[in-house]
Amino acid sequence: MDRKKVIVGMSGGVDSSVAAYLLKEEGYEVIGVTMQMWNQEMEDHCEDCKSCGQRAVEDAKKVAEEIGISHYVFDFRKEFRQNVVDNFINEYENGRTPNPCIVCNKYVKWEALMKQGSELGADYIATGHYAGVKRLENGRYTLCRASTDKKDQTYALYRLTQEQLSKTIMPVGIYEKETIRKIAEKIGVSVANKPDSQDICFIPDGDYASFIEKESGSEVKKGHFVTKDGNILGEHKGIIHYTVGQRKGLGLALGYPAFVLEIRPETNEVVIGDVQASLTKYVRANRLNFMSVDDIHNPIRLWAKIRYNHKGAWCNVEKTGPDEILCTFDEPQRAVTPGQSVVLYDGDIVVGGGIITGGK
Repeated sequence: MDRKKVIVGMSGGVDSSVAAYLLKEEGYEVIGVTMQMWNQEMEDHCEDCKSCGQRAVEDAKKVAEEIGISHYVFDFRKEFRQNVVDNFINEYENGRTPNPCIVCNKYVKWEALMKQGSELGADYIATGHYAGVKRLENGRYTLCRASTDKKDQTYALYRLTQEQLSKTIMPVGIYEKETIRKIAEKIGVSVANKPDSQDICFIPDGDYASFIEKESGSEVKKGHFVTKDGNILGEHKGIIHYTVGQRKGLGLALGYPAFVLEIRPETNEVVIGDVQASLTKYVRANRLNFMSVDDIHNPIRLWAKIRYNHKGAWCNVEKTGPDEILCTFDEPQRAVTPGQSVVLYDGDIVVGGGIITGGK
């Protein structure tokens, strides 16, 4: 019987490198693939990022040689620009705060891997994400949380489709990060001690506003900080500089800690309030994607995260429209941010989630 063939997305980091090794050890025929996305076209933007992108390709190629697998490099810069970067700019210009990794995972990484996997005759695709894939008794595929909350990446993967999940393997999800590094050291791969990437790959300096201004070519207009009732508190630098829940960098002296409560692109206003006003028990979301179930038909009690580093909290979830849910939390939550995602869990299983549209 022929060995199962798997194509592994290799970023040049330790997690995907060990994922490829583990699968080879399990008897798979492993093919490494590195996707050129944004970093390689940064010549006019950031020399460091350009070098980092080239290093990723070189590191992945070297690891493939070290563990004895074939390796390919494919160019997906066009897809990344259209699906991730353009969406990121558009969301910020419309007063929302997107999570580009969620978009990239579904529309670029997985679609790209599945396309190349099909062309190379692969049975599965694999990544170095800290999560797991499970098929439930109802026949549906879903994600399950990693063995450690500190590294769990299910939040950024909740938009994957049933077809994508059915062909996905995530071999590092059952390990602690420290164990993955020890495996890398034991097998002698050159990236064993390579630091993890932290920032959004196409904005290495973290200056979102400057990036958006440069890439969009449009002038960012100043406007007013206002109260909920519309009273003017001061002047802001442009709505792309702010996100709901933000406290630092507002430049306001109001005699109390001030937070961004809302961004109004139609009037170019940023609404400000105190910490109490920034809290709400209610989160609305649309553009839903369910994993463990095909839909929610009755109100259900679930654990939910409203951003990647949110520790999570209990809420009651109900459908309020064909493509809308309302999550009512037991305790008020801060910084419910339109454009981010609410991801729903039943124990360690991902039920699904959606894009946050607002609070009350």
